[in-house]
Amino acid sequence: MGKLTLMVLTILFSLTSVAWSANFQKGVNAYQNGDFATAFREWMTLAKQGDASAQFALGLMYYEGEGVPQDYKTAMKWFGHAVEQGNASAQFALGLMYYEGEGVPQDYKTAMKWFGRAAEQGNASAQSNLGLMYHKGEGIPQDYKTAVKWYRRAAEQGNATAQSNLGLMYDKGEGVSQDYKTAVKWYRHAAEQGDASAQSNLGLMYYEGKGVLQDNVYAHMWGNISASNGIDEGRELRDSVAKRMTPSQIEKAQDLARECLRKEYKGC
Repeated sequence: MGKLTLMVLTILFSLTSVAWSANFQKGVNAYQNGDFATAFREWMTLAKQGDASAQFALGLMYYEGEGVPQDYKTAMKWFGHAVEQGNASAQFALGLMYYEGEGVPQDYKTAMKWFGRAAEQGNASAQSNLGLMYHKGEGIPQDYKTAVKWYRRAAEQGNATAQSNLGLMYDKGEGVSQDYKTAVKWYRHAAEQGDASAQSNLGLMYYEGKGVLQDNVYAHMWGNISASNGIDEGRELRDSVAKRMTPSQIEKAQDLARECLRKEYKGC
């Protein structure tokens, strides 16, 4: 499940549903080009005028320390201004800061409050994080069914972390009836987005023949890909399944892994 992270570009550009001004777009263009000074200048002007998207974007820059010294308290100030206007991305960001204890004492209940408000507005990252908190029992009693509910909402919006975790719930039969084929479906969706844990788990399904036909070549391929993305379980899977493979099978799996990387994990 891993540590929650603030996915900077994902969140920033999830604001496309908002009618951006020309000046805000100048800030976006500058930010994308690494010109943080220009982005900061454009967004600061708008933020002082009450633009919630600009306020959130400024908070993001202070959170990440991009163009300004990293300053969680100032990040919270700007997120707070955006939250007062109901900005869902800022609600998510505040939830994250309370979850991690960044700029404030760690407080799962307050984190859940802000995640909940953002989630109800359709913010997929907040929905995924709510699922994680119910899954792990952080700040609330562990509740697999509610975890599944929030994971599903986020997964259906394409959130890779939620897809991976929803696959895990079906794999383990937590909050839902155990269903390996559905687990494979969600693992694959996440794996195709580069989620390394899902790649490892998908490889394990091939290795054990759960939800798919048993196939050592594809088990090795996904384990190898996961290992290349820093997952120890992927490396362990690759090395374990290799002991049951012929040299030609290993060569084929390696070729498939290289091709899968070339295709950016799609249709592997």
